[in-house]
Amino acid sequence: MKPSNQQADIKFNYYDYTLLPEDKRYELIEGDLFMTLSPITLHQLVSMRLEHALSDHVHKKKSGLILVAPIDVVLSDEDVVQPDILFISRERKGIVGEKNIQGAPDLVVEILSPTTADRDLVIKKKLYAKFAVKEYWICNPSAKTVEVMTWTDKGFKTVQVYPENGIVRSEILPDFSVPVSPLFEEPFK
Repeated sequence: MKPSNQQADIKFNYYDYTLLPEDKRYELIEGDLFMTLSPITLHQLVSMRLEHALSDHVHKKKSGLILVAPIDVVLSDEDVVQPDILFISRERKGIVGEKNIQGAPDLVVEILSPTTADRDLVIKKKLYAKFAVKEYWICNPSAKTVEVMTWTDKGFKTVQVYPENGIVRSEILPDFSVPVSPLFEEPFK
Protein backbone atom coordinates (compact mmCIF):
# COMPACT_ATOMS: atom_id res chain seq x y z
CA MET A 1 0.00 0.00 0.00
CA LYS A 2 1.27 3.44 -0.95
CA PRO A 3 1.82 5.91 1.98
CA SER A 4 -0.71 8.70 2.25
CA ASN A 5 0.33 12.37 2.14
CA GLN A 6 -2.26 13.14 4.79
CA GLN A 7 -1.21 14.02 8.31
CA ALA A 8 -3.12 14.17 11.54
CA ASP A 9 -3.15 17.50 13.37
CA ILE A 10 -1.64 16.15 16.58
CA LYS A 11 -0.12 18.56 19.06
CA PHE A 12 2.51 17.73 21.66
CA ASN A 13 2.14 18.86 25.26
CA TYR A 14 4.42 19.35 28.25
CA TYR A 15 4.06 15.73 29.33
CA ASP A 16 5.21 14.53 25.87
CA TYR A 17 8.09 17.01 26.09
CA THR A 18 9.27 15.54 29.40
CA LEU A 19 9.62 12.13 27.75
CA LEU A 20 12.19 13.35 25.22
CA PRO A 21 15.86 12.39 25.66
CA GLU A 22 17.84 14.86 27.76
CA ASP A 23 20.92 14.78 25.53
CA LYS A 24 19.34 17.09 22.93
CA ARG A 25 17.69 20.53 23.09
CA TYR A 26 14.02 20.84 22.18
CA GLU A 27 11.39 23.55 22.23
CA LEU A 28 7.63 23.18 22.09
CA ILE A 29 5.78 26.02 20.35
CA GLU A 30 2.00 25.88 20.00
CA GLY A 31 2.20 22.09 20.31
CA ASP A 32 4.82 21.74 17.56
CA LEU A 33 8.15 20.19 18.51
CA PHE A 34 11.44 21.78 17.38
CA MET A 35 14.90 20.32 17.89
CA THR A 36 17.64 22.91 18.31
CA LEU A 37 21.20 22.32 17.21
CA SER A 38 24.12 23.27 19.45
CA PRO A 39 25.00 26.95 19.05
CA ILE A 40 28.07 28.10 17.12
CA THR A 41 31.15 29.40 18.94
CA LEU A 42 30.41 33.13 18.44
CA HIS A 43 26.87 32.60 19.72
CA GLN A 44 28.28 31.07 22.90
CA LEU A 45 30.79 33.88 23.35
CA VAL A 46 28.09 36.55 22.96
CA SER A 47 25.88 34.66 25.41
CA MET A 48 28.66 34.33 27.99
CA ARG A 49 29.70 37.99 27.72
CA LEU A 50 26.18 39.35 27.95
CA GLU A 51 25.20 36.94 30.74
CA HIS A 52 28.25 38.04 32.72
CA ALA A 53 27.35 41.75 32.38
CA LEU A 54 23.69 41.13 33.26
CA SER A 55 24.53 38.83 36.18
CA ASP A 56 26.97 41.34 37.68
CA HIS A 57 24.37 44.10 37.49
CA VAL A 58 21.49 42.01 38.84
CA HIS A 59 23.66 40.61 41.65
CA LYS A 60 24.85 44.09 42.73
CA LYS A 61 21.29 45.45 42.68
CA LYS A 62 19.84 42.26 44.23
CA SER A 63 17.04 42.70 41.71
CA GLY A 64 16.43 39.12 40.59
CA LEU A 65 17.91 36.18 38.76
CA ILE A 66 19.73 35.71 35.43
CA LEU A 67 19.65 32.23 33.86
CA VAL A 68 21.02 30.84 30.58
CA ALA A 69 20.03 28.00 28.27
CA PRO A 70 19.38 25.23 28.58
CA ILE A 71 16.53 25.83 31.02
CA ASP A 72 12.87 25.16 30.29
CA VAL A 73 10.49 28.09 30.39
CA VAL A 74 6.98 26.65 30.54
CA LEU A 75 4.61 29.28 29.18
CA SER A 76 1.69 26.87 28.73
CA ASP A 77 1.07 23.16 28.32
CA GLU A 78 1.92 23.50 24.60
CA ASP A 79 4.65 26.16 24.83
CA VAL A 80 8.05 25.33 26.34
CA VAL A 81 11.06 27.36 25.23
CA GLN A 82 14.73 27.69 26.14
CA PRO A 83 15.75 31.34 25.74
CA ASP A 84 19.47 32.01 25.47
CA ILE A 85 19.37 34.36 28.49
CA LEU A 86 16.51 35.34 30.77
CA PHE A 87 15.90 37.60 33.75
CA ILE A 88 13.30 37.12 36.45
CA SER A 89 12.73 39.98 38.87
CA ARG A 90 12.75 39.46 42.62
CA GLU A 91 9.05 40.37 42.69
CA ARG A 92 8.26 37.43 40.39
CA LYS A 93 10.51 34.83 42.04
CA GLY A 94 7.48 32.58 42.50
CA ILE A 95 7.73 31.42 38.87
CA VAL A 96 11.14 29.85 39.53
CA GLY A 97 10.63 26.13 40.13
CA GLU A 98 13.01 23.33 40.94
CA LYS A 99 12.87 21.88 37.40
CA ASN A 100 11.87 24.86 35.26
CA ILE A 101 10.45 28.36 35.04
CA GLN A 102 6.65 28.44 35.23
CA GLY A 103 5.65 31.59 33.36
CA ALA A 104 7.04 34.45 31.31
CA PRO A 105 10.39 35.93 32.35
CA ASP A 106 10.66 39.71 32.65
CA LEU A 107 13.46 39.83 30.05
CA VAL A 108 14.36 37.36 27.31
CA VAL A 109 17.48 37.56 25.14
CA GLU A 110 17.83 35.53 21.95
CA ILE A 111 21.11 35.44 20.04
CA LEU A 112 20.55 34.81 16.36
CA SER A 113 22.08 31.71 14.78
CA PRO A 114 21.70 30.66 11.15
CA THR A 115 19.48 27.72 12.15
CA THR A 116 17.23 29.59 14.61
CA ALA A 117 17.07 33.19 13.34
CA ASP A 118 13.65 32.88 11.65
CA ARG A 119 12.16 31.20 14.71
CA ASP A 120 13.61 33.86 17.06
CA LEU A 121 12.57 36.80 14.88
CA VAL A 122 9.03 35.65 14.05
CA ILE A 123 7.58 32.71 15.96
CA LYS A 124 9.22 33.20 19.34
CA LYS A 125 8.79 36.98 19.16
CA LYS A 126 5.02 36.47 18.78
CA LEU A 127 5.02 33.83 21.52
CA TYR A 128 6.88 36.06 23.97
CA ALA A 129 4.48 38.91 23.18
CA LYS A 130 1.48 36.61 23.67
CA PHE A 131 2.70 35.75 27.18
CA ALA A 132 3.68 39.37 27.99
CA VAL A 133 7.45 39.15 28.36
CA LYS A 134 8.21 42.76 29.37
CA GLU A 135 11.41 43.15 27.36
CA TYR A 136 12.85 41.18 24.42
CA TRP A 137 16.36 41.56 23.05
CA ILE A 138 17.65 40.24 19.74
CA CYS A 139 21.45 40.02 19.49
CA ASN A 140 22.54 39.78 15.88
CA PRO A 141 26.18 38.63 15.56
CA SER A 142 26.16 39.13 11.76
CA ALA A 143 25.04 42.76 11.96
CA LYS A 144 26.74 43.33 15.35
CA THR A 145 23.58 44.90 16.75
CA VAL A 146 21.32 44.48 19.75
CA GLU A 147 17.63 45.31 19.32
CA VAL A 148 15.74 46.13 22.53
CA MET A 149 11.95 45.80 22.41
CA THR A 150 9.30 46.37 25.06
CA TRP A 151 5.93 44.71 25.39
CA THR A 152 2.67 46.44 24.48
CA ASP A 153 -0.79 44.90 24.23
CA LYS A 154 -0.30 44.88 20.43
CA GLY A 155 3.06 43.09 20.50
CA PHE A 156 6.63 44.30 20.86
CA LYS A 157 7.70 47.85 20.13
CA THR A 158 11.34 48.50 19.25
CA VAL A 159 12.91 50.93 21.69
CA GLN A 160 16.22 51.04 19.84
CA VAL A 161 18.57 49.01 17.69
CA TYR A 162 22.02 49.53 19.20
CA PRO A 163 24.83 49.47 16.61
CA GLU A 164 28.33 48.07 17.09
CA ASN A 165 29.58 51.37 18.56
CA GLY A 166 26.50 51.78 20.80
CA ILE A 167 25.78 51.07 24.44
CA VAL A 168 22.80 48.83 25.21
CA ARG A 169 20.39 50.04 27.87
CA SER A 170 17.45 48.24 29.39
CA GLU A 171 14.02 49.64 30.08
CA ILE A 172 13.38 47.25 32.98
CA LEU A 173 16.87 47.09 34.54
CA PRO A 174 17.58 50.62 35.78
CA ASP A 175 21.18 51.79 35.41
CA PHE A 176 22.17 48.76 33.30
CA SER A 177 24.32 49.41 30.26
CA VAL A 178 26.85 47.40 28.26
CA PRO A 179 28.90 48.37 25.19
CA VAL A 180 27.90 46.44 22.07
CA SER A 181 31.30 46.03 20.41
CA PRO A 182 32.92 43.74 23.04
CA LEU A 183 29.90 41.41 22.91
CA PHE A 184 30.70 40.48 19.31
CA GLU A 185 34.51 40.37 19.40
CA GLU A 186 36.00 37.41 17.59
CA PRO A 187 38.02 35.09 19.82
CA PHE A 188 41.82 35.38 19.93
CA LYS A 189 41.93 38.88 18.44
